[in-house]
Amino acid sequence: MSTPSLAGRTALVTGGSRGIGRGICLRLARAGVNVAVNYHSDEKSARETAQLVSEAGTTAHTVQADVASRDEVDAMVNEVTDQLGPIDLLVNNAGIFEFVPHDQITPELWQLTLDTNLTGAYNTIWAVKPGMLQRNYGRIVNVSSIGGIRARPNSIAYAVSKAGLIMLTKSLAEAVADHNLRINGVAPGLTDTELPRQIAGAAEMEKLVNATPMKRIGQPEDIANVVHFLLSDESAFMTGQTIVSSGGRVLLP
Repeated sequence: MSTPSLAGRTALVTGGSRGIGRGICLRLARAGVNVAVNYHSDEKSARETAQLVSEAGTTAHTVQADVASRDEVDAMVNEVTDQLGPIDLLVNNAGIFEFVPHDQITPELWQLTLDTNLTGAYNTIWAVKPGMLQRNYGRIVNVSSIGGIRARPNSIAYAVSKAGLIMLTKSLAEAVADHNLRINGVAPGLTDTELPRQIAGAAEMEKLVNATPMKRIGQPEDIANVVHFLLSDESAFMTGQTIVSSGGRVLLP
């Protein structure tokens, strides 16, 4: 028996302008989903992503908001609803990353990282959740990281925020499961985006690839395919789960 399609539904993808976020937007567009592309500061990239979504045959809308601000998130959700209709699908992808030793983590850096990566997801979920509960339908995917599963001594604030996102996924999924609202997550490993190449450099990237059993770097499309699966009814009996997609670098029981 075939499963219902996502075609015609509306998705909000935070941090959708580049990298994994762009890959998710395009994968959803190919599934017939209308996509709101959220960005914080890079309007040009967001508009490029929206153009690609439109070329895939669905409706796109760019929307600026800092997910760390509840007021901006509320305004964003209202704008997307006005432009595309009720938000059925939410992907919390917006995030920041720091690579500093423990003695360089300032209170400001700590707070900014948690505000963006963890509270940002709370802000967007709580903004769309009432409508999802009212309609008795909602699908949410939180983009965590293998950094939320394994210790990251030079990215402590990031690791804590991503671990918190995994527990937010578990706990809220159980709380709302009887309302046909499913919440899952994906924990990417090393993925071919601008950020790791800027931070790690070619030599370190090669080292990380060699430490990956599959001997390759992940592509945004690899993560986007998992996100699509978790949003779709192909994962209809899954909630509260975080799937690791890391080429084998991190293996869960």
